[in-house]
Amino acid sequence: MPTMKTVYLDYNATTPLDPAVRQAMLPFLDEIWANPSSVHHLGRRARAALDDARDRAARVLKCRPSEIVFTSGGTESANLAIFGTARLLRSKGRHLITSAVEHHCVLHAMEYLARAEGFELTLLPVDSEGRVSVESLAQAIRPDTVLVSIMAANNEIGTLQPIADLGSFCRARGILFHADAVQWFGKEPVDSIHQFNADLVSICAHKIHGPKGAGALFIRSPLHPDPILFGGSHENERRAGTENLAAIIGLVEALERFVPTPVFDKVRLKPLAERLTAAIRAIPGTQVISPATQSLANTVSFVVAGTDSIAVLANLDLEGICASSGSACSAGSLEPSHVVRALGLPSDLAHSLVRFSLGRETTESDIDHVEAVLPAIIRRAQHAE
Repeated sequence: MPTMKTVYLDYNATTPLDPAVRQAMLPFLDEIWANPSSVHHLGRRARAALDDARDRAARVLKCRPSEIVFTSGGTESANLAIFGTARLLRSKGRHLITSAVEHHCVLHAMEYLARAEGFELTLLPVDSEGRVSVESLAQAIRPDTVLVSIMAANNEIGTLQPIADLGSFCRARGILFHADAVQWFGKEPVDSIHQFNADLVSICAHKIHGPKGAGALFIRSPLHPDPILFGGSHENERRAGTENLAAIIGLVEALERFVPTPVFDKVRLKPLAERLTAAIRAIPGTQVISPATQSLANTVSFVVAGTDSIAVLANLDLEGICASSGSACSAGSLEPSHVVRALGLPSDLAHSLVRFSLGRETTESDIDHVEAVLPAIIRRAQHAE
């Protein structure tokens, strides 16, 4: 019996660990395994490696090593930025701003502060492509606004935000700005962390062929958010807990290899994405919702009338095609996409979002396979009992 072809089109959810990144991590699983906070010679060796990793990350990001806090991933980075900054500044004001299309690690953190800690939250609307305008931000700003958080690139549909303009607007008014750049790194150019005009920037390793369980938060000096983890004085008293040195090394190796020259090659991926887009548009009842311009080149998201995401994804999986209904953190959930709803589309379509996200290993033959089977998959999903 022939082996079914596997086509992985879920790179926005996670990427495979790069072999060179894995190789760089191995010494820190075997020989350099001590606690970096221990004072003996083994601990000092681990501490030296941790300090070197921070220096290397700072060189890529073009910031001070002291401005980098290593975390367990993008979610913790965003949570530290939001909870830590909001609580630090609550005596100055309790108004927070984010957009209706943020990742849940931002939305749920903001909503918790509004629900449980006496903050007020404004959700900025987006246009039909999922984009926030500086004008809507200007209308939402209040004298008591202390923090604005906007993602650089949308994980579900790929929209690129005018992140530098939004950040510049906030900086001119003395309002702290957080950019969730998890989907930007490795896909769009990063000359310097300062290009976002943000006081806080979230980064995640496993989106750029690094390990899961590693991330970073850039914190522009001299800002010092309140910690959200308590214990030892790790990470310059900003994030308690023994550092996961092997994962941090993997993150830094991935940053060096895959950020200065983005690992997601637009020149190669865009034509493949355009083929997918054309194939989807030829199928009755489908609607591509990823923007044609100012969008991640690897991301093609669409909705399907008369069915839901689970039916489409299950049928895709039967053909060996790995896709997503948007945020990987919502996998298996029947909740409608908050991003699709924010675009102003009918509520029934919010249940039918499907996202193809291409990556380094995506081939022409992968797209051939999807083109060949997608029309029948959509028909089956639409006519499922």
